[in-house]
Amino acid sequence: MTRRICAAAATALHVFILASGADAFVPAETKFAHTLATSTGTTCRTSGRRTTSLASAEVSVDPKEAVKLFGRLAEKYIMLDDSGGMCCYSACSDCEFRLPDGGYKMADQSAARPKWIPVYEHRVFETLGKEHASKWSTEIFAEGPAVSKDEFVAKVTNELAYAPSLGGPYLSASGAAIEDDKLVGKLFDLLAGDKEKLTKHRMSTRMKEIAGEEEALTWPTFLSALEEYM
Repeated sequence: MTRRICAAAATALHVFILASGADAFVPAETKFAHTLATSTGTTCRTSGRRTTSLASAEVSVDPKEAVKLFGRLAEKYIMLDDSGGMCCYSACSDCEFRLPDGGYKMADQSAARPKWIPVYEHRVFETLGKEHASKWSTEIFAEGPAVSKDEFVAKVTNELAYAPSLGGPYLSASGAAIEDDKLVGKLFDLLAGDKEKLTKHRMSTRMKEIAGEEEALTWPTFLSALEEYM
């Protein structure tokens, strides 16, 4: 399709040149190619050079910058069974805690490196004698149930320890300093919406939405959410 458009452009340009004279060649070519790119969003070659399309370019998120955030929020351990470990895993036919396909949700999981950002604030499995408070809930909201954008950015940038995560480009701790906090601010906007402050409850429920009602954000979901928001 693009070749046909460019061929038609070349024909029209040739007719224009014959009608206008040799002196009109250079500016006519440039102006015509520019007009074509504007109206069609295509890019044609003229005089051996590629003209710049005026179609809008998508803003992308640098994975190396995004992983600096993920490595500060993600954890090695997560409690996945939101039933609180109440399932006995005995294949009971009428068990309310089994998955729709008949399978089981693992009670908890561990990884060698941070892999999950839990969507919950705090979870207890009394029957298993286990409990877990998410890193983000205890460290970002250490002073209270809500933070402003400036407070959120300062906490994530300066106070949350970074560790190389599972997923995303590998960055050592020494190379993971956040020098530009713009993306941290975008993460706040993604979570807080139009609110001036982000509450602990809001962050939990918003991450749950982003995770598709799963129990954690993983690297692909985290990066995708940032890219879609940008």
